[in-house]
Amino acid sequence: MYVNLQQLKKHLNIDSSFHEDDEYLCDLEQAAELAVERHIDDKLEDIIIASGRATLPPTLIQAILILTANLYANRESIAFSSHTELPYSLTYLLDLYKNYSKKFTGGKDKV
Repeated sequence: MYVNLQQLKKHLNIDSSFHEDDEYLCDLEQAAELAVERHIDDKLEDIIIASGRATLPPTLIQAILILTANLYANRESIAFSSHTELPYSLTYLLDLYKNYSKKFTGGKDKV
């Protein structure tokens, strides 16, 4: 996990003493990580290695938090009210790291 449970709860304004959704939040965070990797066509681990940092860049951490929060708040694939995407939100953050030189295909790069 690149984002810990405490970070998720803080982002979601969930009290740290509430533990009923802990496992679910961790599952959502892992799904968000995979979605981010697919969107940017690169592995998160490779970005850490390439940057020489110990963690992901803050923009990718924020993207994982935003996506996890969206999955937590919207548990169905149908919306009952209209929505508008905020400018410079998830897509913008992810596109900063989009790797156009290769296509990530679940563990195998296209050649």
